[in-house]
Amino acid sequence: MRPDGKKPLPPRPPVLHSAAMNKDRIYSESLANIADFRFDAQVADVFTDMIERSVPGYRSIITMIETLTEHYARPGTNLYDLGCSLGGATLSIRRGITAENCRIIAVDSSEAMVERCRKAVERDHNPTPVETLCADIRAVEIAEASVVVLNFTLQFIPPGDRAGLLEKICAGMKPGGVLILSEKVVFEDGHLNELLADIHHDFKKAHGYSDLEISQKRSALENVLIPETIPAHKARLLNAGFKSVDVWFQCFNFMSMLAVK
Repeated sequence: MRPDGKKPLPPRPPVLHSAAMNKDRIYSESLANIADFRFDAQVADVFTDMIERSVPGYRSIITMIETLTEHYARPGTNLYDLGCSLGGATLSIRRGITAENCRIIAVDSSEAMVERCRKAVERDHNPTPVETLCADIRAVEIAEASVVVLNFTLQFIPPGDRAGLLEKICAGMKPGGVLILSEKVVFEDGHLNELLADIHHDFKKAHGYSDLEISQKRSALENVLIPETIPAHKARLLNAGFKSVDVWFQCFNFMSMLAVK
């Protein structure tokens, strides 16, 4: 038995995707014009492979979202996955809920992603209700929340809108609730920033991406994914009203923070 008297849950492998894994070959051929990165149907079809081969530590973060949810979810509250993509974090949240009368709201602005998330939820037999919404997370009401997840989502929001979004999230959370914020980051120390960027490049090459694919995807993301420093994230979260903020996971230039209201 656990210290709180609950029966331990059996270990379960993380669920990272909602369909068979298709190989990411989007940037494998030389492109005359590289458009800004979009979470369209083409990306949704290969997203599981793309994220596994691009984001070090992603599997660990998804796995621990279940554990963090088990710790922070409170009876009768809402739990949000903002930027849910294929639903990996949504299903992890769902598996972690032991409190009664909870509801999950999974939101993404990509219809292709939401459709695949919805199908993943339908295949999952957990009884906790999940509402899937195709919407801009900046326009979604946050209410009675005990757990909110922004898993590599904030970095795609225009920098000028980030503070307002986090303030809205904090205002809609129950005292003692947690925001799990995962992001790609940059570092103030130029040498360290260059080193970790190079290591990330090597990580992607080790997972089968060519120099051409890495270069073209970097160009596609340049105006879309805007990373910030860890101190900038901490300061913004504290200013938004969270009382406790710190990094709980980091691998190279990718990290995840906990912000407790």
